[in-house]
Amino acid sequence: MRKNILFSAMLSCAFSTAAAAEGIYVSGNIGYNDLDDINTAGSFSSDFTTGAGTSIPAGTPLPAGTGVSWDTSVDSGTAVSFAVGYGVDQWRFEAEYSTASNDVDSHGSVSAAGIPLDGEDAAVLISGQQENLGVTVGDLVAAGEGEISADYLFVNAYYDFDMGSALTPYVGAGIGNAMVDVDYSPSGVSIIDDDDSVLAYQFMGGVNLALSDQLELFGGLRWRQTDDLSVGASLFPAGFELEADTFLAEVGTRWQF
Repeated sequence: MRKNILFSAMLSCAFSTAAAAEGIYVSGNIGYNDLDDINTAGSFSSDFTTGAGTSIPAGTPLPAGTGVSWDTSVDSGTAVSFAVGYGVDQWRFEAEYSTASNDVDSHGSVSAAGIPLDGEDAAVLISGQQENLGVTVGDLVAAGEGEISADYLFVNAYYDFDMGSALTPYVGAGIGNAMVDVDYSPSGVSIIDDDDSVLAYQFMGGVNLALSDQLELFGGLRWRQTDDLSVGASLFPAGFELEADTFLAEVGTRWQF
C-alpha cells in the first residue's frame, strides 16, 4: 500500500511538472510482450495432509515449511503504454502507465518435499479426499488455463543521441511500481488467484523517426523486471515467490506540443 501511495504521488508530480514545462509531449505505444517462463516455488504455510494419491496414501502429513514447486510456461502477449513528459536538450523525462497480460500455457514438474507428483492422482492435492479422481496431477495442470496480468506506473528518463538527421537513437531507464495479478486455473481448478504490488524497473533502447516538428514515430526494445512476487495458493495452504521478467518489442508515436 505504501508503494502504491508513493508511486501515485510520483506520477502526479511528474504530470504537474510536465504541464508547466517547455517541450511537453504525450506518447503511446503497443508492443509484443514476452514474459519469461516461471518457476513457481514456495512452501506450505501450515501443516497439510494429503488426499489419496496413486502411490502416496491419503493422510500423509506434510508439515508447514515443506517445499512445493512447479514450472509454469506462459504464452507471449501484448503490452500497451501511455506517457506524458517533457524534453530538455537531449534529455526526456516522463511518467508512464503500462498494462500487459500473458495467458498461461501449461504447468509441469510438480513436486512437494522433493517428491515428483506429476504421476500421482490429483486427489493428493485435496486434504481429506479419500477417493481417487481418475486424473493425474500432471494431466490436471498441463491444461494451463489462467493469466498473468500487470499494471505498471513508471518514472522514466531518456537520452536522445543527436545524429543530425531525422533518425535519433535513444536509451532510457525507469523505476516504478507493478501491480501483478496471478491466476492459475488449470482444467478450471483454481490453484492460485492472488496479486501483489512490488517494485519494478526497466531499461529501454531504440530509435526515433521525426515526421514533422511535432510528430515522431519510434520503435524499440525493453527489458522489464520486478522484485519477487508473494502470492498464496487457494487450493491448499501454501505461499509462493515468483518473478515477472519481461522482454518487449514496441512501436509508438509521440506528439510534441
